[in-house]
Amino acid sequence: MNSLDATEHYETSANDPAPSLLTVVIDTNPHAWTLLEDSLPLSKAIANILVFINAHLACNYANEVAVVASHSQKATWLYPCEQHPGSKSSTDQDGDVAMNGPDHSPAQVNKYRPFRIVEEQVTRNLRHLMESTAASDIQATTSTMMAGALTLALSHINRRTIAWAEAHGADTAAGATATGVAPSGSRSAAENGNEGLQSRILIVSVSSSTDSAHQYIPIMNGIFACQRLHIPIDVCKLSGDAVFLQQASDATRGIYMSLTEPRGLLQYLMMAFLPDQRSRRHMVLPTRVDVDFRAACFCHRRVVDVGFVCSICLSIFCEPPANGDCLTCGTHLEMGDYGAKPAVVARKKKKKKARPNGASGTATPMSTPTPGP
Repeated sequence: MNSLDATEHYETSANDPAPSLLTVVIDTNPHAWTLLEDSLPLSKAIANILVFINAHLACNYANEVAVVASHSQKATWLYPCEQHPGSKSSTDQDGDVAMNGPDHSPAQVNKYRPFRIVEEQVTRNLRHLMESTAASDIQATTSTMMAGALTLALSHINRRTIAWAEAHGADTAAGATATGVAPSGSRSAAENGNEGLQSRILIVSVSSSTDSAHQYIPIMNGIFACQRLHIPIDVCKLSGDAVFLQQASDATRGIYMSLTEPRGLLQYLMMAFLPDQRSRRHMVLPTRVDVDFRAACFCHRRVVDVGFVCSICLSIFCEPPANGDCLTCGTHLEMGDYGAKPAVVARKKKKKKARPNGASGTATPMSTPTPGP
């Protein structure tokens, strides 16, 4: 049959480059998107992101994609996910294949099937997420669940990496860390001939980091996990400040771009964020020098420039804790009188050298004896 249908063309060869898994985290904070309604509506942004996802899938037939929504009250999957309850049947009443969509609209039967599946699931689940968001949920908070979205992305990457390694007979441990960025002083998995699934995360953010200061600890834990697994975090910032996301991109060797003109979202996505780790080795990537390394305190969740650090657990506080007890580990810390006069270090007094004749310091002249005749 190979001479007739060329089945070997569709078989995966051991020498083929490993596919790339792109996980897109979309910040769907209603407060932030309302401020961008004039320059970039959410519907237009989703359309641009879908074109970018289609370009990623077109680069390699084995490439994979996942989409996570970071909403105001929860983080949820947009793709892949289970079939929506309202679209169970794909046939007509007479049993033939349905040529219309679930809402009786003409289905895009001529579109490439992976493109159509991603587009239908993302738009349907996003519409369901917006319709299920109550007014009380929007009024309760102005932040977004970025920590939960990072956790979902890491879980999916870990699951797909293990599944790909088992299916292709690769080492699971090597496949989990073979993402194209090797630690300093060691050879990459690609050089060793054992390259695993290429995984990366792209965050399209519109919220301010100061609103997500209460998620500082879980966000940093997710950043450290990506750093350990060599998973780059790319950040496309449309509005607001991004203290923690700058640190995420810098720690994981990702790309950070803050768009001055959100209308050009598709151009930035295609030119800066489309290349995977394998292609980035041969490219000059945009880098950011002025990274904001501020942290959030553990007591009031404020982003601080200068704070107090526990010498035991390294917890950060914006002001001295009550009674000098660390709020995290409970260690009693010796606290000085901060807020008063600054501490003065007493200078050591120099010891005076002893004079030969008393304290006056004046030497007594000595008479020289005159030699006799």
